[in-house]
Amino acid sequence: MNNIEDNKRNQINDIVSAVKLSSLLFAGIGIFKCFSIESSKIVQNMIPMYMIISAILVLALIYFIWAFSTTKKFNLKRIKRIQLIENSIFIIIFSIIIFRSGAYASEYKFLFLFIIITTTIQSGMKHGIIIATISSAIILTMDIVYAPKAPINQYFENDLILVGVFLLTAWPLGFYVKVESDYIKKLQSLVNEDGLTGVYNHRFFHDSLREKIISCEEENKPISMIFIDIDYFKYYNDLYGHQQGDEVLKTIGTILKNSVNKEDIVARYGGEEFAVILPDTNEEDAVNIAESIRSKIESTYFKGEENQPNGKLTVSIGISIYPDKAKSDIELIKSADDALYRAKFFNKNRVETYTSILDELKNDIDEKHIDLVTSIKTLISVINAKDRYTYGHVERVVTYSRLLADKLKLNERDKKDLIYGAYMHDIGKINISKEILNKKMPLSNEEWEILKQHPLNGVEIIKPVKSLQNISHLILHHHERYDGKGYPDNLKGEDIPFLARVLTVVDSFDAMTSNRPYNKRKTYEEAIEELRACSGTQFDPAIAETFIEVIMESKDRFDKKYFY
Repeated sequence: MNNIEDNKRNQINDIVSAVKLSSLLFAGIGIFKCFSIESSKIVQNMIPMYMIISAILVLALIYFIWAFSTTKKFNLKRIKRIQLIENSIFIIIFSIIIFRSGAYASEYKFLFLFIIITTTIQSGMKHGIIIATISSAIILTMDIVYAPKAPINQYFENDLILVGVFLLTAWPLGFYVKVESDYIKKLQSLVNEDGLTGVYNHRFFHDSLREKIISCEEENKPISMIFIDIDYFKYYNDLYGHQQGDEVLKTIGTILKNSVNKEDIVARYGGEEFAVILPDTNEEDAVNIAESIRSKIESTYFKGEENQPNGKLTVSIGISIYPDKAKSDIELIKSADDALYRAKFFNKNRVETYTSILDELKNDIDEKHIDLVTSIKTLISVINAKDRYTYGHVERVVTYSRLLADKLKLNERDKKDLIYGAYMHDIGKINISKEILNKKMPLSNEEWEILKQHPLNGVEIIKPVKSLQNISHLILHHHERYDGKGYPDNLKGEDIPFLARVLTVVDSFDAMTSNRPYNKRKTYEEAIEELRACSGTQFDPAIAETFIEVIMESKDRFDKKYFY
């Protein structure tokens, strides 16, 4: 889009600049003529040199201002204001030149033709005809008021032809400009729109986001980002075919376009995922818009939706805000995507706003360590990129840990340590290759020994941050077993730190109920039976039973299909 618009703008500016330069050259001749009407006076008095130099400088200044107004990239409102002022000034200048060089008998009435041409090219037929009408009125008024009284006003009759030229210049040229503009818009729609859904495409989304962020930075306004993903869309496609799936995408694209303002950007981000850019929108308003979208899609009937796992075709939605929760366009996309995944991992058909455990942590650590914590956040993002399972696992473990902490009635300090530990317990995986993390077959003994190093690696990573030392034992011992057969230190029973025993239960439960490259997911009921079977061997029995109570009390919070 930008290349097409820039090329068009540059071509128009080249044409307009050439026309403006020509008009100023002719205007200059008229200005010089205004200094003296009779050649004898030029010989007798001589035009002062400073007047000639001043006239040249004025014309040069006018040209540079004019050129600046056509090449400088202003917003649309400012451009229209500049063009209005510019047209008014030059109508006045040309009128004075015409009046001073003979009024009704002036040879410079054609000067108006230049401004008619430039206005029509820049602003279209309507504005061109307005300028042509004003110019015609000025010329014909001079003919009526200042021409010699005679039965037939020859000047008026001759200038009627000139008026016709003015109007005929604005009309066909304006029509051509409109046709060309429509053609450019058609090209833009082909380049910028998703051919299936009619919303904008992925590339236009990124271009627009960068532009909106720059604009909102200048105006000190927020931008909200909404990411939308269709729940179980692969299941729907497999059941009814891609053609019917395409109809779903079209319908949702229409719902999205009808749910936001004209200045908002709706784009198909990829596959079954959509994105919406909401300039000058705070988090509360974005949540309301997102909830409205979710509700509209849920209440819309889609063919065969009754066979979906949820009984309806629904969407999950994630929200983030710039600059409150992200400092760049990349961070905004990533944080909105994180919020979307949180919505999908927990029950789907819901709206989630982005929250970061490490953002909370920044309030609890020394200011000098904030950069280190930011680096840790970056490391976790790298791990997520290497292993998508790790991201979902961490988010779920954090959520389970919050619920279990409340059930255990932990004090505020222990609750925070458990949550921070849950968030960073797998940070040591940064040193493990993607091939091992994503291997679909059981790990070899050598690979298993490499994987077992991640608790030690994690402790080393957070060691420079003194404020994180409270959670080092959670990272180090979350794979210890209650019977002493865990790693890395083979701790047994209550020798294992209490919060580490809590994290072990939560971590293991999520591992059992998640799809792993080498492990088929268990239902929640199967995982609960596994917790009970391993109580006293792998897990602290009291903590395991308390966690089972949490899961049973929180059924509605999680995806119901996990219980079957």
